[in-house]
Order: sequence, then C-alpha cells, then structure tokens
Amino acid sequence: MVHNNHISYHTKHFPPIPNQLTKTGYIMGKLYNELDDNLISFIGDQKIFFISTAPDEGRINLSPKGMDTFSVIGKNVVAFLNLTGSGNETAAHLKINPRITVMFCSFSKTPLILRLYGKGSVIQPGDNAWNNWLSRFKDYPGARQVVTIEIESIQTSCGFAVPLAETIIERGTLQKWADNKGEEGVKEYWKEKNQTSLDGYPTYILDKDN
Repeated sequence: MVHNNHISYHTKHFPPIPNQLTKTGYIMGKLYNELDDNLISFIGDQKIFFISTAPDEGRINLSPKGMDTFSVIGKNVVAFLNLTGSGNETAAHLKINPRITVMFCSFSKTPLILRLYGKGSVIQPGDNAWNNWLSRFKDYPGARQVVTIEIESIQTSCGFAVPLAETIIERGTLQKWADNKGEEGVKEYWKEKNQTSLDGYPTYILDKDN
C-alpha cells in the first residue's frame, strides 16, 4: 500500500511525553518527531486510513480512504491520492486551514493506532506539479487531487478497543464508476458536485495553479 521514496526534510522537534505502560507491558502512547522504519512498515500493512480536516469555521470532516493511495515520501513527508467522490471537503478545508490529521489503526491481532499531525497542501490536475506527483501513485481513474502533508508530530496509542477484522477486501466499485464515466464524464461530475464544500468553501478543482 505504501511507497517509500526517502528524502531528507527538516523537522520541528517536540518535547517527549511520558510513555504509559499497561500491566501487560504494552506502550499506551508515544510521541515521535519523525517516521521510523517500524512505523513505515505498519503504514504499508494497512488497508484503510482516515483523514480529518476543518476550516476556521464550519463542519469538521472525517473521510475513510482505501486502495493503494498512500505514499511515504520521507520521514516527515507523506502524500495521498484523492480520488473522485461525492464530496470534496478535504481540498476545500486545506485551502483555508492547512491542519490535517491522518489516522491508521490495526484490525489485526497486534493492536496499534497511529496518528500523523501536520500541514497539508493540495495539488490539482491543472497545477504544474501535478504530473510529477501523480506519477508516484498507481494509475487510478478519477484521480482529482494529490494531498501532500508535512508531518509536525506523530503519536501512537494502544488500539485495544479496535475490533478484529482480519479479512478486509478492496471494493472495485469506485474504479468501475470512474471507468464508466470516462475522463470527460468525471470532469463534468467535478463541475456539478466537487466545486464547493458543504459549508460553501471553494475547492478550486477546475482552476489552474490555484
């Protein structure tokens, strides 16, 4: 699920927080300044991740994501491919307020929750950097944005209450929908459904270099 293209980036260092050990010896919470090999491996094993954003005023958005759409670029930089859907909240929010949280959680026998906190930027199909970023991901129909994230802090927690779900099967519904729409049909869908958030904030999906 994850692509590793290691690049050196400067990182802001945060003061450590105490690790809380349970009676079984598990670490309940730990704060990191950057992704290490174990965390990158954990990300690569996950089938689902969640994205949360919010404008200065308005609704907080939380979106589940799947498929092979997440990429680790460096120890403090990640990105994901935003495929066409019924809403476009993430893009609209990040234009106003770049704060973003990514969450992964294990549904296997080894529990863990991983949160990445950072600042996000949106790259649109009309932007000069679009082709370069798009090439980092699998070729999916209906790709509408790439969101890049500069990680500011990372936290793990126990995940003991997350249910077991060993068998997670990828849906093919979204790809079939985009294939049936075709490139022009998808762009028409953007025009009809993806230009503003629920609170009326613009996504700029049809604008070049915005």
